[in-house]
Amino acid sequence: MPKRKNPERARFAESDRVDALAAVMPDVFRVFECAQVTHRGTSFPIFGVVIGSEDRTRPTFGLFGGVHGVERVGTHVVLTFLESVAARLRWDKDLRRTLRKTRIVSMPMVNPVGVYARTRSNGRGVDLMRNAPVEAERSPPWLVGGHRISRHLPWYRGSVELEAESRALVDFVRTEMFPSRAALGLDIHSGFGMRDRLWYPYAKTRRPISRMDDVLALARLLDRTHPHHVYLVEAQSESYTTHGDLWDYLFDSAEAEREPSQLFLPFTLEIGSWRWIKKDPTRIFSRSGPFNPMTPHRYDRTMRRHLLLLDFFLRAARNHRAWRPGNVGVDQASRSADPSSCIETLDSVDHRSAPCGAAEAQWAPPTTLARPESEI
Repeated sequence: MPKRKNPERARFAESDRVDALAAVMPDVFRVFECAQVTHRGTSFPIFGVVIGSEDRTRPTFGLFGGVHGVERVGTHVVLTFLESVAARLRWDKDLRRTLRKTRIVSMPMVNPVGVYARTRSNGRGVDLMRNAPVEAERSPPWLVGGHRISRHLPWYRGSVELEAESRALVDFVRTEMFPSRAALGLDIHSGFGMRDRLWYPYAKTRRPISRMDDVLALARLLDRTHPHHVYLVEAQSESYTTHGDLWDYLFDSAEAEREPSQLFLPFTLEIGSWRWIKKDPTRIFSRSGPFNPMTPHRYDRTMRRHLLLLDFFLRAARNHRAWRPGNVGVDQASRSADPSSCIETLDSVDHRSAPCGAAEAQWAPPTTLARPESEI
C-alpha cells in the first residue's frame, strides 16, 4: 500500500508573518505549534507565542486574534504589536527587564482556515465563539446568539464537542495563563458598532461577574492613564447575549479551579467597523469590507490606534498590585512624608476632583467631550 503523503502546509501573508516572528531572538521569543487542522488536503498549524519569563506564575498578558477569520484586522493588530515588541527587544533595555518578570503569551491566528478563506467560521462551518459548552440564561437573538440548525448558516455552534481550534485555545490559556498570579487577556474582533468597545464577561447573562471590583479598578486605571481614550468599557451582554462564548467558559473555569487571590480577567476588543461603512457604504457588498479597513491610510491608522491599549494591558498585568482592590501599591505613610512619591492607586482619589490622598466618592466613568466620529 502506498504511503499517504503528509498534507502540504498552507502559505499566506499572515502565516508568513508568524514564521518571521519565530526567527526573532529564540531565547526570548518562543513560537511553537499548538495544534494543526487540515482543510481540503492542506495543513494549517495553529501557533502559540510566548515572550519573556519562563515562570508561568509571573504576571501575564494574553493576546489573541483571528477567532473569526474574516476579521483579519484582529490578527493584524496582534502581529503588529508582537513585531513591535520584537523590534524593541533589540534596543530597549527597560522592556527586556520587564519581560524577565512578566510574560506575553499569544495566539495571533486561532482560526487559520478562516483567515485563509476569509470566512467567519472554521473549515467545518463552526463559529468558534459559539462553540463552548455554555448556555445563555435567557434566549439570545435568534441565529446571532448561536444555533445548531445547520453549518451552512452563520453563527453555527457545532456539536457539543469543542472544535480543534477551540480546544487549542482553551488548552493554551489553561497552560500559559491559569498558573499566573495575575493574567489579563485581550481578544481582538471587529464587525460591530460605530465605536471601539472593551467587553468583559459575561456574554451569556446580564448578571455581573464575580470580579467586578477588578473590572472597575482596571477601567478607572485606563481612564486615569489615558483620559482621552476612545474605548467604551462594558459587559458584552450590554450589546447582546450569546450561547457558547469561549471567554465565558474560560473565566468560569478559572474561577472554579484557581485560588481567589489569582486574577484571570479576559477582555474582548471589538473594533467598531461600522464607521468605515458609514464613510464608504459600498463596502457592505464586499466579504471583507464590513470587518476590515480597506484603504491604506485607514489600515495604518487602525494598526497604530490600539498599540497604546495593548501596552497598557501589559503594564497593568505587570503592576497589578498597584491597582487591584485590596492591594496597596505605595505605602501610605511614605506618601504623606514625601509629596514626590504621591502615586495614585485604585483605592485613592479621583484625580479629576481632588488631590492625591483625599477621600473619594464611588467611581464612575468620566464624562468626555463629544467628538465627531471622523476624529476618533
